[in-house]
Amino acid sequence: MKKVIIIGATSGIGRELAKLYAINNWLVGATGRRKELLQSLQNEWPDNILTECFDVTETENIESIKNLIQQLGGLDLLIYNSGYGELSETLEWEIDKATTQINVNGFVEIVNFTFNYFLVEGKGHIAAISSISAIRGNSFAPAYSASKAYMSTYMEGLYIKATKLKLPLYITDIQPGFVDTPMAKSPEKFWVSSAEKAAQQIYSAITNKKRKAYITKRWWLIAKLMKIVPMVIYKKIG
Repeated sequence: MKKVIIIGATSGIGRELAKLYAINNWLVGATGRRKELLQSLQNEWPDNILTECFDVTETENIESIKNLIQQLGGLDLLIYNSGYGELSETLEWEIDKATTQINVNGFVEIVNFTFNYFLVEGKGHIAAISSISAIRGNSFAPAYSASKAYMSTYMEGLYIKATKLKLPLYITDIQPGFVDTPMAKSPEKFWVSSAEKAAQQIYSAITNKKRKAYITKRWWLIAKLMKIVPMVIYKKIG
């Protein structure tokens, strides 16, 4: 039985992913801050899901991951789904601070540890859910787009590093557009996907060991346009 840890599995995409992996007979380590939601998830799948309750902004990240790996009896795949973002039109420091702690500090600590764990094991797969916002700056939530860009760039660096090491160590950067979860706070939303549909496409992208995947698939068009639109136009909408 293969083993996966999902960071941020209490609700939304993370919870749907945990269910998908359990359905497909993986042993799942689900993490999150809300113990009651983790417990309800484990109650649904007592034979496939183990839980570890912790907050990625605190100091116990690595010990919690080590403990979960021990409970699972190893690790084949880590999915970093934990994320935070609030509209910060007046550039509020507390929002930017929380965003950076979760999307940058928590992310890099856990992914760095897992990459090195897989180096020792000689194989593994890391996937991280960044955002389509990683492509350009965003005036409505500057720290959110910047932190997701950090995640995406870091994952690209790990991909290159793994390639140079010539190991079966796979890296997948997932960039969703709008998904119907509390994280979708943009004042103007379109092409909104359900969490279930997003999870299914993410599961498929990871299974196929994609380096990068847009969720849903048609968001690749928005990604292409965002990369080429000149600043004179983008500054009116970004």
